[in-house]
Amino acid sequence: MVDAADAAEVTAGRVERGGRVAEGLRAYRLIVAMWIRSTMAYRTSFVLTTLGNFATTALDFVAILLMFSRVDALGGYALGEVAFLYGLTSVSFGLADLAIGSMDRLGRRVRDGTLDTLLVRPAPVLAQVAADRFGLRRLGRVTQGALVLGYALATVDIDWTPAKLLLMPVMLVSGAGIFGAVFVAAAAFQFVAQDASEVSNAFTYGGTTLLQYPPTVFARELVRGVTFVVPLAFVNWLPASHVLERPYPLDLPAWVAFAPPAVAVACCALAGLAWRAGLRSYRSTGS
Repeated sequence: MVDAADAAEVTAGRVERGGRVAEGLRAYRLIVAMWIRSTMAYRTSFVLTTLGNFATTALDFVAILLMFSRVDALGGYALGEVAFLYGLTSVSFGLADLAIGSMDRLGRRVRDGTLDTLLVRPAPVLAQVAADRFGLRRLGRVTQGALVLGYALATVDIDWTPAKLLLMPVMLVSGAGIFGAVFVAAAAFQFVAQDASEVSNAFTYGGTTLLQYPPTVFARELVRGVTFVVPLAFVNWLPASHVLERPYPLDLPAWVAFAPPAVAVACCALAGLAWRAGLRSYRSTGS
């Protein structure tokens, strides 16, 4: 049996963790607000960079349109269905990139020793790194993905049910959580590798490009990897299979379509552990 002292210790630990989370969120909110004020001081520059971000990301969908100018289906998926996959992953990734896309700068801070300045500040390091140079221009990617998703919903004949309607926002939020966890885990790896931003980009930017296409065009080994190793398939492939009434990749059971929230929570927990381990292993440059 757990005695009163043990119970009090567990409760105190939970309160302390909750306090750290609240402190981190407050620091993140303050830093983000500072960068937004700085960005909006130059409104013309903000509009131009946001439009540039919108146009750059739109080129990915233009490439898909060019493919469909030559074929009627891609891996058995029609244009509207591919647009559905594209919109889901683009919005999910865009939200994660908007929130914590600055994590990929951590390797540079580790190399030049500027991470030390964050360690001495009275705020959680993760919140500081995530909010550093918050790029409001990344709304361009989110907007472009949302427009493509809207096009897909307007063109694809979906037999809507309450479960499918509920799954739509769940997919977007869970997908953003999974991508966010990948950002944090990749940043934690840079404590060791220091110059591994391209490796992290392979899983973040490369991952979202992969998910823009149907799973049927890839080898089964690759699909297994992004399902059981780095579970990016839970961002859109698996839940979208339920919405589009398509066969599930790897002949997985139907319940996996509703697993993205649990997968996102598990990924965030593992990424948090990786971040703590990486931060504890950090050794200053001494400069």
